[in-house]
Amino acid sequence: MRFGTLDFTPALDSPALLAAPTFAALEAMNAPDAAGVLVAAIDPLLADTAAFCEHYGISMADGANCVIVQARRSERTWYAACLVRGSDRLDVNGVVRRHLDARRLSFAPMDDAVELSGMEYGGITPVGLPADWPILVDESVAGHDRLIVGSGIRGSKLLVSGAFLAGLPKAEVLPIALSV
Repeated sequence: MRFGTLDFTPALDSPALLAAPTFAALEAMNAPDAAGVLVAAIDPLLADTAAFCEHYGISMADGANCVIVQARRSERTWYAACLVRGSDRLDVNGVVRRHLDARRLSFAPMDDAVELSGMEYGGITPVGLPADWPILVDESVAGHDRLIVGSGIRGSKLLVSGAFLAGLPKAEVLPIALSV
């Protein structure tokens, strides 16, 4: 399938284009769900949203960024993934902080996000994240037919539906985006 200037193929047929946790999560899914996930190789230097979209002819609104946040309350620290379209910003200190019942919420330090997810920074995807992490999916992401998301590595991207993302374990659909 072609999207933008990229040719996508079934992700399960290309394990080298996926982070190990991403591939394991897809293998563990129901066959029809996993079969709908497609992957395409990209230049890893173009993995960041704006550069990727411009180079590969894809609208920022057709991409979803996976933002890892670190929540704290008292002595407890935990993590969550938030999915917003590339054209939007995440409402970190509003909806997300309240929903996670955190006293303090910040973007997770890069080293923590990479180590805990088992994925590359700039390629982190909700597919294959630790099982105890909530996945907060913005309403506009959940309603999208086709979206580009990370694959767990910087050298490829996944093509999925918003419904697929909203159906991931621990996923919740909420209005977490601020339009820019």
